Amino acid sequence: MSSCVPLPLSPFQRLGRLITGVEPGLPPIDVSVGEPRHPVPSFVGPVLSAALADFVRYPPIKGTPAFRAAVAGWAERRFGLPAGTIDRDDGVLPLNGSREGLFHATLTAVRLAGATKGSRPAILLPNPFYAVYAAAAEAAGAEPVLVAASRKDGFLPRFERLPADLLARTVAAFHASPANPQGAVADLERLQGLVSLARQYGFLLFSDECYSEIWRGRAPDGVLSAALSGGGFQGVVAFNSLSKRSNLAGARCGFAIGDPAFLKAWAGLRNVTAPQVPMPIQAVAVAALADEAHVLENRRLYDLKYAVAQEILGDRFPDLVPPGGFFLWLDVGRWGGGEDVTARLWKEKGVKVVPGGYLSATDADGINPGGDFIRIAMVESLETSREALSRLSEVLS
Repeated sequence: MSSCVPLPLSPFQRLGRLITGVEPGLPPIDVSVGEPRHPVPSFVGPVLSAALADFVRYPPIKGTPAFRAAVAGWAERRFGLPAGTIDRDDGVLPLNGSREGLFHATLTAVRLAGATKGSRPAILLPNPFYAVYAAAAEAAGAEPVLVAASRKDGFLPRFERLPADLLARTVAAFHASPANPQGAVADLERLQGLVSLARQYGFLLFSDECYSEIWRGRAPDGVLSAALSGGGFQGVVAFNSLSKRSNLAGARCGFAIGDPAFLKAWAGLRNVTAPQVPMPIQAVAVAALADEAHVLENRRLYDLKYAVAQEILGDRFPDLVPPGGFFLWLDVGRWGGGEDVTARLWKEKGVKVVPGGYLSATDADGINPGGDFIRIAMVESLETSREALSRLSEVLS
């Protein structure tokens, strides 16, 4: 555990510094950024065209009724919730991408907590972590507390092991399933335990589920199911978006679902601070959430690439293929560690990956849980992915 998290450069700024001035050994292949590159769904253009006139209007901060109904209906179908369970008025908020939502939700959580959590409220983060979690905690004036999500714990943080006095001053906890970068998935029992812990100590549980539709084998459980089994959505907010599910990262359209009381208060603050989602983009979301065919095709393409990864690297990494997400999280400690392998891979083979240590922070024991790892985004075409992984295999040989 670490309770002092200086805000570093972004992982990609650090990566740029590592390889600046180094000529790639072969024509470059960039698999460092988790930017989906599968085709945009065919219905997007016609939907946008039909809604063009709405670009002249300021969008309502709470979104259109059609958007809220589409999000709520999709979540109920996806996570097996009874129809009508999600409040269509106050239980859904559109976000200008989930990242800004995660940031602004933290500001609201700390603001609403006031002095009830003491002079230095805490925000819990997994380690490795999505950089916006730490940035949001710092901006809100809270203490970011990192909890290692290591192999021995299934790459999931164990918040329940934290001291009771720390949990008592916790305002919110970030939890991601499937996790970025490890692809670990929390089962329903694990999620129910997190919900119970949050309610016991009176903090919000922010569940980052942006990779929920990219999985192999079995669809991941969601925090909304876990919350409802415990009586309702109080204190629980799930975050998701169109970026990964529908290959629409550039649309900047996400959504938050959950505790109506918190979302209603958050909407009030968002009304004067946050960007709205344009109504034509909301119309695209309505269409995207009603269609599962493109999502099935998306998963099929990722499955093909993971099969190639298993073929090329499976003999070196027995737990190569994660249950969720679209990354490879490879322990390259025996080849010198994440930063060293990243530098060699670029210099010798022209492949750009991210050192795992750039996605993590060093804890109080002086250990960076990502230091031995590299992250590879499986976002390129099948042919390009095969070439990138083959080059990696040569470096590791």
